[in-house]
Amino acid sequence: MANYRSSKWMAAPIALAVLLSACGSGGDSDAGDSGKSSTSSDAGDSGKTTTSSDAGDKGTTTTSSDAKGDTLAYEKYSEPVSISVGFKIPDDKLGAGDTNDNNPVSRYLESISNIKVTHAWEAKGDDAFKQKVNLAIASNDLPDAMVVDRNQLRKLIDNDMIEDLTDVYAKYGSELVRAMYDSTQGLALADATVDGRLYGLPNVAIEADAPSLLWIRQDWLDKLNLQAPKTVDELAAVAKAFIEQDPDGNGKKDTLGLTGDKQVVYGQKPNPNGFDSIFSSYHAFPKNWIKDKDGNVVYGSITPENKDALAKLAEMYKGGLIDPQFALYKETQEPIVANKTGMFFGPWWMPYWPLADAVANDTKAEWKAYAAPLDKDGKFVTHMAPVTDRYLVVRKGYKNPEAAVKLLNAFTRIERRQDPNKDEMKKLDDYATANTVQNRNYYPFDLLLDYSDAVVKRYKDVQAALKGELDPATFDPDTKQVYDYSVIEKENPKKNMDAWKPAKAYELGGGILANTDMEKVYSLFYGTTKTMETKWTSLQKLENETFLKIIVGDLPVDAFDSFVSDWKKLGGDQITKEVSDIVSGN
Repeated sequence: MANYRSSKWMAAPIALAVLLSACGSGGDSDAGDSGKSSTSSDAGDSGKTTTSSDAGDKGTTTTSSDAKGDTLAYEKYSEPVSISVGFKIPDDKLGAGDTNDNNPVSRYLESISNIKVTHAWEAKGDDAFKQKVNLAIASNDLPDAMVVDRNQLRKLIDNDMIEDLTDVYAKYGSELVRAMYDSTQGLALADATVDGRLYGLPNVAIEADAPSLLWIRQDWLDKLNLQAPKTVDELAAVAKAFIEQDPDGNGKKDTLGLTGDKQVVYGQKPNPNGFDSIFSSYHAFPKNWIKDKDGNVVYGSITPENKDALAKLAEMYKGGLIDPQFALYKETQEPIVANKTGMFFGPWWMPYWPLADAVANDTKAEWKAYAAPLDKDGKFVTHMAPVTDRYLVVRKGYKNPEAAVKLLNAFTRIERRQDPNKDEMKKLDDYATANTVQNRNYYPFDLLLDYSDAVVKRYKDVQAALKGELDPATFDPDTKQVYDYSVIEKENPKKNMDAWKPAKAYELGGGILANTDMEKVYSLFYGTTKTMETKWTSLQKLENETFLKIIVGDLPVDAFDSFVSDWKKLGGDQITKEVSDIVSGN
């Protein structure tokens, strides 16, 4: 049973989406309409909910007969409810007297919900947090609620260690939370569903975070009378010009063409300097599971198209078109921030970082994003990321599982700036500013939700408002904030970098995503198989080292063939069989 259950939900969850329709339409909310939660005037203050006298019963909360929808989602317990959580410690430094579990955010959440959050344990950093969760699972000593990754969720479901949240979510999920899940066409909830039952509340990945765009110094292009490149060969030609024709005008040959990162490719959600888009232009999709021309499931890093992409990158590196030092940087953004490079790859949000630092160092710098390089048919091809990768789960036997849902409702409303308690929200904002902290780091769970198409939609709405076609007063708070910053940036360019960041991220990055017809490739599988548990780390190391060594010339391009052969023999063939069985539903 365990293997059957885990394999069903680890594969691409499209077929499961239909099963969540009933859950997604519970209560009287119209989740498909809008992300605005229509809260009652007493939301957060009412005490209609009472605790059952039988503390051992499931669902100990009883409500007034007319409580439903958002009234129920945000309703305050009449008696205190406690919930223990696993907490990831942020780098932020709180104000004097405040602690990770007693600070303005935690106190506000408790005041509106009557839920007392305690930290069963804390861990700093992703790796330490993952180890803590693994230990909790192995010892069967779970906090009441915590956030887990896909493989941890699999183990918890297989071992019957967590609550079935189907009915709890249907009853207590807020309209705002529902709408965000609905924006994934049911895929987010389906990813945490087994046999029609929901076992975790997932985060929602922003679809725009997956494509890697080509960011170019537009002022350098203009100075050298060059057109933006569309193909890999044109990109190489521009890189050569940037190196040889002194685009920064300092009389020195100290500029770079294209920078990179020693990781080579990110595979799903990119960061700066990955070469993902070059691979995609050859229809190579490393680190993703795809189907070959014969319909067989294959690991994307071993297909012949990768060899073509590696050969081109090796040729560019040998010719000096790729930064000769790219594999040696301690921080990948160094040549970008220093304004030494003219091109790099990265997602839509690059103006937030590292471009804000680059422009602050040289206000003459003008960056622009392009969907490039294109494939041989003139299409921009990109891999996509999983719709979700983290899940809020509740310990089996915890008597108030709805408390976790209520907390998610509450801090999601804060994060999306839709909490009706404006005075309290201002206090939280003022505290964050005064202490240089992010309030989100002190939510009980590291699980942020947004609409999957949020970036493109905000770009379109803001542009329409700037043209006078929409009234910005009708915008949700997030979109209104982007609009306000865009107006500030338009009136006084580069004078307020806090405004420049979102204004340019949405205008440049969001604009390309909104106006480019992309061929999107999704991985067939995102989980871990039995053989992966013992073999995957060494196979990934072999892959990463081989790709990097081929590019920098430490190995010949033909070493790719040996890599494929070794990968298969060292466990890859068995893993491929396991993934294929999961994808086919066997």
